[in-house]
Formats: sequence, structure tokens, C-alpha cells
Amino acid sequence: MFKILFRQIGSYKKDAVLTPVFVVLEVVMEVLIPLMMAAIIDYGLAAQNLSAVCGLGIIMIVMAMLALFFGVESGKTASSASSGFAMNLREAMYEKIQNFSFSNIDRFSTAGLVTRMTTDVSNVQQAFQMSIRICVRAPIMLISAMVMTFFIHPGFAGIFLVVIICLALVLALISSKANPTLRKVFRRYDALNARVQENVNGIREVKSFVQEENETTRFEDESSQIRTLFVSAEKLLALNAPVMQFCIYTCILLISWMGAKMIISDTLTEGQLMSMFTYVINILTSLMMVSMTFVSLIMSRASGERIAEVLTEEADLYSVPHAVTEMFDGSVDFDHVSFAYPSNPQKAVLHDVDLHIQSGETIGILGATGSGKSTFAMLIARLYDVTNGEIRVGDVPVKDYDLNCLRDNVAMVLQKNVLFSGTIKDNLCWGNEDASDEEMVRVCRLAQADEFIREFPKGYDTYIERGGVNVSGGQKQRLCIARALLKKPKILILDDSTSAVDTKTESRINQALKEELPDTTKIIIAQRISSVRNADRILLFHDGALEDVGTHDELLKRSPIYMEIYESQTREGIDDENKE
Repeated sequence: MFKILFRQIGSYKKDAVLTPVFVVLEVVMEVLIPLMMAAIIDYGLAAQNLSAVCGLGIIMIVMAMLALFFGVESGKTASSASSGFAMNLREAMYEKIQNFSFSNIDRFSTAGLVTRMTTDVSNVQQAFQMSIRICVRAPIMLISAMVMTFFIHPGFAGIFLVVIICLALVLALISSKANPTLRKVFRRYDALNARVQENVNGIREVKSFVQEENETTRFEDESSQIRTLFVSAEKLLALNAPVMQFCIYTCILLISWMGAKMIISDTLTEGQLMSMFTYVINILTSLMMVSMTFVSLIMSRASGERIAEVLTEEADLYSVPHAVTEMFDGSVDFDHVSFAYPSNPQKAVLHDVDLHIQSGETIGILGATGSGKSTFAMLIARLYDVTNGEIRVGDVPVKDYDLNCLRDNVAMVLQKNVLFSGTIKDNLCWGNEDASDEEMVRVCRLAQADEFIREFPKGYDTYIERGGVNVSGGQKQRLCIARALLKKPKILILDDSTSAVDTKTESRINQALKEELPDTTKIIIAQRISSVRNADRILLFHDGALEDVGTHDELLKRSPIYMEIYESQTREGIDDENKE
């Protein structure tokens, strides 16, 4: 884990190295200051030598100023190194996530990835800063002060050694018990973030169904579980403070008792006892710092492991060496394809689909919810890899394509239309960042979006709020279609992407696509027969199998399932007309 994380220090290695150097120099000055103090007492005040007091006092002031300077510099470099380290961690995780396939993201969950990039990174950043500063300062100060006490009198060093061993055993016990609980805490954080994300995204539904109180109760339950786990962990970590206090007061009492006896027996001077108490404070302060850092490292260890999981995760989908970087046409071949999602490999979603689609053909896809329609489309763009069989696009297996080339030529407008915060132009440019204004207008006309865009006061410079909340569902769908058309794809997949558009506008869109994009293969997934009845062929899916293929008239004659759908929708249309 540590190797994986420390690789992300990157260009901040210099600051990470300079921090311990400044800390060591600061400690050296602080260790020498008590010696100067003892010398002032024994050789200056006791001997009533004013010149010695002044000379040694000046040296001590210089040492104090140097200690201050090195302390300030170590703080600057530690802050720079830890902040840069955290920035690199976030960037590395974000870049890794961008290359994840859908199955990788499903494995972590969206909320889990957000927690790792925020809470976990902050924990690791704090621990890293303490590690390069306090974790260096405390042991060096501890060892240096113990060496000085050993030279003053070996008995004092023995007291500290016993105390340190006892403290180390207690801290090891706390760590072994607290770390598993903290891992559970962060898993609950993932669940809490998922709850918040789901609730905020669906706030309109929450309010329309008057579920605010229920959602608040569910959130409180999640928070209560986190609190319970945290209390359990904090009870263990809280043992650290009383154990530390006990060690500190025990040391002070023992040194006071031994020091008094030595001064009486003339084996210790007043100046040495004075410096000894300074070293006692240094040693015990160092122990306190070690203890605090230890608690922080326990908490950050779980976070570090979670971050390392993301950084070491390998994407399930990747481009093969010497991949094909050009697609010649939009023909699609399914060669006995079967597929099951990685999360449930025993349940096949598609069964033995065998099909050839010619380039430029318009294909309609119908079927009940869960029949495999959307999965069929996602396999063409290789958003998942097939379980059995092979898919070829332009007579080349999709696995042999460079992923960027494949997805640039297979444009998908998914069921869930997503617009990003920015102007309409900004959103359209996702399809082609170099597109001219004329090209944008052209594709918007094809998608029947130009008319409503021009009704906005700012036209194509209208700002779209996050998620496209300031445009209607039908407008959002048409903008997403226009964005896909800007890619000039060989294959265009519309996955129920005109469901919020009225039938008249939908008919115009389909007619425009047929006339203006004769060489583009068009795959239209829909729930309404009216959306696909003019397609060259209609694929009828049922329970993951390709039940039948044919034109609208052919399927009406031979397919009972298609006839049932047609009659049901025709009856609904007549009923709607009668109501009107």
C-alpha cells in the first residue's frame, strides 16, 4: 500500500525530503539549549561570573532563533508536500476512474469513489504531513533527549526506557482492535454518501410524494450506525490519553525523587537537574506527539488501503496492442453472442443472438423491460465485453478496435440523458470540440432542437444548469441527439431517447435522420411501435433472446408477441382520442 501511495508524491519529493532535514536541525538546536541553560547556572550564576552568563546567554538566544527558523521552514515544506501529495492522489484516482469500464465502477459504487476522493484523501493528507514532520521530530527528539539524560545519569535513561516499552505495548493493542472498526466506518460512509446522492438527484420525486420525513429518518439511521461504530473505535483510541498521562506523571515523580537524592549526595548539580527536567519535558512531549500521530495513522491506514484499491484496480476493458484505428463502414455482426453481467455471471441477459446489420440500415428494436434491448446496444460500443460469441463492426471484431476509435464512431444517446453545466454550445461540443456554429445549427435542426433553442434569449449561449434542470425532458433529449450527431458517427444508437418527445416531433427526427444520414447505421430502441414502424427491419427481443426479425408488416403477420404489442398500443391510442 505504502509504495502505491508514495509514488504519487511526484514533484513534491523535494519538499518531502527538506521537511525532515529542517526538523532534524530544529531538534538539534532544542537539544543543545538545555545544555546552555545548565552551563549558565553552573558556570555563570553559581560562580557569579557575569561575562559567562552573557556569553552563554547570547549563544542560547542564537540557538533559539535558529530553532524558530527551522521550525517555520519545516512547517512550510510539510504543508506544500502534503497538499501536493493529496492533489496528486486525487488526480491519479480521477484519471484511473476515467479509464474504468462500467463493471469496474459497479464494483466500487459511485458513492464509494466519491468518499475515497474526498474523506479518505483528507485523512491520508493529514497523516502524511504528520509523518514527515512529527513522526520525524518525535523519535529524534526522544532518542536525543534520552542520550543526553544517559550522559547526565544512566539511571534516568532506564526510567524512560521502561516507560516507552510499556507505552508501545499499549498502543499496539489499541491499533489491533481499532483498525477493523474504522474500516467498517468508512464502508458506512459510502452508504451514507450514496443515500445523499440518491436523495439530492431525486429531490423532485421526494417532494412530489411527500417523503421528506421518511428520507430524513433513513438518513438518521445511516448516521446513527456511523456514530455507533465511531464510538466503538473512539473508546479504544481514548485509552491513549490516560495511559500517556500516567506515564508522564510517573516519570516526573521518579525523576524528582531520584534527583533530590542525588543533589543531597552531591552526585548531581542544580544545573544538571534543571536541564534534566527540560529533557523530561522534551521526552514526554515527544511521547505525546508519537501517541497523537499513532492515532492519526490508525485512522488513515484504512483510508490509504481504500485509495490503493482504486489505484491498483485494472480496467476490464482496454485497447489491444496495434489496435485498429479506422472504421470503414457501419455494418454490425452478432455471431452467436451471449452475455451476463459480471456482478451476476450465472444469469444470462442475452442468449445466442445471431444477426447481420448492413451499413446504413435503420434498425428498430422492441421488447419488454428487461428483455436485453439496451444491453444489445451497449455491446456494440464495447461498454461491456461479450461472455460468448463475437461482435464485429465494419467486419472487424470490436475487441480489435482502439477504444477511442470505436466509441467515436458509435454514438449513443442513452435512456438517461445527461447534460453538464455550461452553455448549450459547451454541451454540443462534447460531440466535436472543433465544430463550427454552422455545424451545430445543422445537427440541431436534424434533432428538431434549433427552434426551441432560438426561443431562448441567449440562443446557443443559454446556460444549462447542472443536470439540465432548466430545460424540459424532451428538450434535453433533442440536445443529446444533436450532440451525438456532431460526432458524425458510422453507427447511431438511440436508446429510448425520444420517449419525452411528442410523436409528431419524433417522426420529424426519424425522417431527418433517414434523409440526411443515409450511410449511417441507425439503431432505434423504443417502447412505441410508432417510433420504429418505418425502420428497414425491427428486432423483437423477449427474455434476452432475439425472438423475431422483420419489417412492420411481416411481424404483424407472423409474430403473436408483436401483434399483441401493436393491438395494445393501438387500443390505447383510440382510448386517448376518445377522451380528448
